[in-house]
Amino acid sequence: MAPVNLSHRRTHNLLLISKLLSLRDTASPLTLLQDSLEQPATPLIREYIRRAKASSCNSVDQLLSKVHVTLIGLETLKQPDGVDAFVSACRKSPTDIVKEVAAVYPSSASAGPSKRRLIIIDAINPLISSKRVDAGFHLPSFLGSLIAPTSPTAKADSSLVVNYHQDVPGLPQQNPYSPSPLSMLTYLATSVITLHSFSHILARKAARDRSLVAPVFGLEEEQEGVLLGRLDKLRGTNAAEGIVLELEHRRKSGRGVLEWYILPPASRFSPQQVKEVVTLLDDNVLYNPPMEPDTNADDEEPKSTFELGLTERQRREREGGRPALL
Repeated sequence: MAPVNLSHRRTHNLLLISKLLSLRDTASPLTLLQDSLEQPATPLIREYIRRAKASSCNSVDQLLSKVHVTLIGLETLKQPDGVDAFVSACRKSPTDIVKEVAAVYPSSASAGPSKRRLIIIDAINPLISSKRVDAGFHLPSFLGSLIAPTSPTAKADSSLVVNYHQDVPGLPQQNPYSPSPLSMLTYLATSVITLHSFSHILARKAARDRSLVAPVFGLEEEQEGVLLGRLDKLRGTNAAEGIVLELEHRRKSGRGVLEWYILPPASRFSPQQVKEVVTLLDDNVLYNPPMEPDTNADDEEPKSTFELGLTERQRREREGGRPALL
């Protein structure tokens, strides 16, 4: 790829992930997170909350501090730090959840003209796999009612982040012709973020570089009793910390954007960090180490490795010339 195109791609995609995580311009009304036992989505959800509640004298942070965060806990038991409203949805019907989510949001008069809202569902699997849910439960209507305005005069822009566990088996479909909940979520989502373990990504890349079969981890190993894959530290990967984000963003024009990012652990930056901490995976030195310069490179033309060992006279005779006179 040309350097100009690479620089344009880096700048464009870094601005995109910053806009998505910071909820600017409501770039993604519905974001689907796909995690697993190998890499949970907890660090990314905390990053959403951190950016929403960041505050400083910077104008960007003042805008971020106006985001109201609501967490719908289907697996979370207590309210995490930085969350404005916590709705415990355990053993509750979808209708009751929607009513409680609407009740915990302040009125439009006190919210202000530029108030925005972030609604996070920590895990959608218990809801779509519960036998207590009514047979007429419609997932798109439920998600739409969460981000819909609470009143005709409400001016808040809502963004919904839904987490889905990929390794949790679901209930069999009652109607074989109806789409699965995961297919429905991926169809409705404007952004799909799949989380990967950084060490696993490095192990797979090392195998591809050696033309070997990529290793599998955890449940994909299909070994009895194995839930989490064990990975010995590779050479030179002692600092392989962070999570890898595989982003698929769908623009209003229909054009899709695919990119891989890496989010460093929260211990590496301050909670009031202003500068963007997410970087492209291709820019990481562990994933894409710099090329070592070849100090033995010769500027001369390459010589043939096949030498007949002919003398000058024999070479002229082979070329059809007359032999030199002695």
